[in-house]
Amino acid sequence: MERVVTTGLLLAIVAVASAQERRPPIIDVHLHASSLGEFEPFAGSPPIPHCVPMTDYPVPENIRRWSEIFRSRDLPCRTIVSPATDEDVMRRSLEIMTRRNIFAVTSGGRVAAWQTAAPDRIMPSLSLGMRPGAPSPAEAMRLFREGRFAALGEVAVQYAGMAPDDPWLEPYWAMAAKQDIPVGIHIGTGAVGTPYLFAERYRARLHSPLALEDVLVRHPDLRVYIMHAAWPMLDDLLAVLWTHPQVYVEVGAIDWALPRVEFHRYLRRIVEAGFGKRVMFGSDQMIWPDAIEIAIESIESAGFLTAELKRDIFFDNAARFLRLSPERIATMREAARR
Repeated sequence: MERVVTTGLLLAIVAVASAQERRPPIIDVHLHASSLGEFEPFAGSPPIPHCVPMTDYPVPENIRRWSEIFRSRDLPCRTIVSPATDEDVMRRSLEIMTRRNIFAVTSGGRVAAWQTAAPDRIMPSLSLGMRPGAPSPAEAMRLFREGRFAALGEVAVQYAGMAPDDPWLEPYWAMAAKQDIPVGIHIGTGAVGTPYLFAERYRARLHSPLALEDVLVRHPDLRVYIMHAAWPMLDDLLAVLWTHPQVYVEVGAIDWALPRVEFHRYLRRIVEAGFGKRVMFGSDQMIWPDAIEIAIESIESAGFLTAELKRDIFFDNAARFLRLSPERIATMREAARR
């Protein structure tokens, strides 16, 4: 009898360990293949620390010192720290993605390198902002027709002081609607003190997703998700989700840069309002790979989410929004067993 019990216990331990190794897939709809050089002008040379939560940065005596504070290497807060090289940012990020079985909609200047390194996990996305070198609508159309990208985003025009309904964006909206291209647009939080760091035209009033409404009505076939869930404009967001049932949201950055209690409060309201089937996971990992793990844990630790809702947020909602084929979904699930 003792032998039977011992064997049974051993089998149970093996089963638990096996289940832990077979991590269910996660879709991250907001990942960046960024270069450290993009951050050096306002954050200093790598390795670059970042306070988590971001509200733990010291309060400036004078706003003109904000840049100095942001560049500090002696921060009185819990920090995550970037690697020292672009290759290490990619390597560490892909290690986490493989271990956690993550597949990611990825944008940024190094996306081609990341896709080459992990072609099964990286879904390349074309970023768009008001900056020199931004692709024209015709150029963007060509890139999508050639199969170079799977999505349009991050559309980051808020950093240029531009609202979603600005006429400059209209040809891109029309193209995405006609070609059925999924679009992720930045609406909501950026870095604390953004106008004093790198984007002087960035404004808090552009956090409201209500400016997306006319675009949605003009292009009812547009497949769009609101990045950062438009934090902190919760009531505006709920009004948009109610009025426009085709809109999804993702929780990148707010799931690791906000105080945990505030993120949970915000997410809980969205879910309790009945929109849990339209919330997608995002990390908004830029140059801090550890942010991916913190973002995942912020969902896993949300006691108000059922197991079904966690699966919706981590995978099922994004699989539906991205219209992944049954074969692709099966491949992602199978990757957890390797």
